[in-house]
Amino acid sequence: MTQPSSVLLAQTVDIETPELVVLSYTLAGVGSRAYAALIDYLICFAFLVLITIGIMTFASRGGAGITRDASVAWAFAMIVVLQFVVLWGYYVLFEALADGQTPGKRSQHLRVVRDGGYSVTFGASAIRNLVRIVDMQPILMYGVGITSVIISKTGKRLGDMAAGTIVVKEDLVRQPAVPAARARRGPDEVALPLHSALSDAEFQLLDRFMQRRAELEPGRRAEMTHQLVSRFAPALATHAGLPGMTQLTRLHSAEQTARAHGLAARQDTGAARERHAIIAAGSLRWGKFAARLAEAQRGGLNKLGEEGVREFVSDYRELSSDLARLRTAARGRQTDEVFYLNRLVSGAHNLLYRRRAIPLQDVVNFLFVDVPREIRASALPILLAAALLFGPAAIAYSAVVRNPPVASTFLPPGMLDRAEEGVRRARNGDGYISDPQLFRPLMASSIITNNVQVAFAAFAFGITAGLLTVWILLSNGVSLGAVFGLYASKGIGKLLLAFVAPHGVLELTAICISGGAGFLLAAALLLPGARTRRTALVENGRRAIRLVAGAALLLVVAGTIEGFVSPIEWWPLEIKLAVSGATLVAMYVYLRLAVRPRYSAPRDLISR
Repeated sequence: MTQPSSVLLAQTVDIETPELVVLSYTLAGVGSRAYAALIDYLICFAFLVLITIGIMTFASRGGAGITRDASVAWAFAMIVVLQFVVLWGYYVLFEALADGQTPGKRSQHLRVVRDGGYSVTFGASAIRNLVRIVDMQPILMYGVGITSVIISKTGKRLGDMAAGTIVVKEDLVRQPAVPAARARRGPDEVALPLHSALSDAEFQLLDRFMQRRAELEPGRRAEMTHQLVSRFAPALATHAGLPGMTQLTRLHSAEQTARAHGLAARQDTGAARERHAIIAAGSLRWGKFAARLAEAQRGGLNKLGEEGVREFVSDYRELSSDLARLRTAARGRQTDEVFYLNRLVSGAHNLLYRRRAIPLQDVVNFLFVDVPREIRASALPILLAAALLFGPAAIAYSAVVRNPPVASTFLPPGMLDRAEEGVRRARNGDGYISDPQLFRPLMASSIITNNVQVAFAAFAFGITAGLLTVWILLSNGVSLGAVFGLYASKGIGKLLLAFVAPHGVLELTAICISGGAGFLLAAALLLPGARTRRTALVENGRRAIRLVAGAALLLVVAGTIEGFVSPIEWWPLEIKLAVSGATLVAMYVYLRLAVRPRYSAPRDLISR
C-alpha cells in the first residue's frame, strides 16, 4: 500500500505517552496556521463591530434614572473593556476552554497541545498568546513568528517556546484497505502458501500500478506491464503462458489474500514477519474504534456513558499495544497502517488526558496563594526591574530640576503644555486635571487597559533576552522622573503628587512585577543553569505568568482608583496620601499574609 505524499512531506514530532508508546504528531504548517489566524481575526473583528453597535444602540436610548450622556459614557467604558477582552482574551479563553482550539484552528483541524501531547492549560495558553506581542512583529505581519516556525524543528513560534506547546494537525485518514480474510477454505480452494511472494516494496509498486492502470494510455500500460512481468518473473512462475495483465492481476489478488491472512513476505525476519498478522487481526477492531473516537470527539467522553468509557479506555490500551508492535514490525518505516493507527491513538490520548474544568477553588488559590507566593519568591528580578525603573527616574528628575529646559529632551510637547496649564490650575486651586465626573468610567477603563497592556509587553519582551524589557523600564522611568522634575521646577510638585499618590503605589509596583516576569524569561535564555534552555524557558514561563496575573490584578485596582479617586479636585493632599497608605497596607497584607484556604487544590492553575 502506498504512503500518502502528504505524510512524506509532513513535519512530525515523536512523543512518548504514559503507556510508553511513541506517538508521531503531524505539526501544523505555516499555511494552515496562517489561514486559521485569518479566520480568527475576522471573527474578532465581527465581535468588535457587534459589541460596538449593540452597546451604542442600548446607550442611545438611555434608561430609568440614567441620563443619555451618562449612558453614553458608560457605553464607551464598556466598549474599551470589551475590546481589550476580545483582543487579548479570545485566544486564551478559546484555547484553554475548548481544549486548544479556536474556531479558526478547528476549521483547519489544528490543536494546541503541550509538549508531551497533553491538553493545553490556561497558564500555557496565556503565556503563548501574551508573547504574541513579539511574534506579530512587524506590526500584525507576524514576521518574527513565521520565521520562528520555519526554522524551529518542532514548528514553534516564540510563544510556543515559552509556553512549552506545539500546534498539531488532527486530520483522521481513511483506514487502509485490507481485504477481508475468509474464515475457512472450501474444498476447491488452493492452500495458502507459507508466505507472500513479494516484499512490501514490490507489493506497493504492483498495487499502485493496478490502481492506476485504467488511467494509463494503452501504449504506456503495455510497456509497464512488460516491465513488471519481467521484474516479478519468479513470483509469476505458476502463471506462465497467460497474458501479462492476467498474470499481474492474479498475483495482485494472491498477495492481497496473503496479507489479509497475515502472511509475511519471503525475506521478512523476526518482528517484521508479524506486520501483516497484526494488520489482519486488528483491522476490523481499529475501524470500530475510529467510529467511537469520532463520536467522543464530537460530544465528549460523557456521551459514551460509563460502560462506553470503560470500553473506550480498554480499546485505547489495546490499540496502543498494536501501535507499538506495528512500529517494531515496520522497522521504522512510516507505512499507511502505522500512520492510521498513530492518528487513532494520538486522538484518543488527547481525549483521555484532556484538562478537566477548572474549579472555582483553584482560581481562588491561584490568585490569593500562588501569585503572592511567586511574587515573594521572585523578589530578585522584581528588585532589578525596580532599579531600572526608579534609577533613571531619579536621574531624570535631578537633571530637569537643575536645568528645566532639558525636559523637552525627555518629554513630548503635550506634556510640556500640560505643565504650563498646571501652573494656572494650581494658582486657581484646581486639581491636576479637570474632573468631569461623567467620564470617570471611560477614564478608568482606558487607564486599566493601557497599563495592563504595558505589563503584558514588559513580560513578553523578556523573550528578547530581556533587552526590550529593559528598554520599557528605562523609558518609563525617564518619563516618570522628568514629569515630576518638571512640575517640581515650576513649584507645583504637590499638584502632581496629589493626583499620583492614590494609585501610584499599586501601579508602579505592578510595573516592577511585570518587569520581573520579563527577566524570568530572560534568565531562562541567558542563565539556564543545569537545565536546558528549553526546559528553563518553560519552567520560568510558568513562574512568570503568575507574576503577570498579580500585576494585572494590581493594575485593575490602581486603574479604578486613578479613574474615580485620583482626579477628585477638592480632596486635600493629606487624604490622597492616606489613600496611598491604605493601598500600601492592603498590598502588604496581600503579598505577605496570604494563607492557603482550607480547601486545598492538588495543583495550581498554571500546571493544570
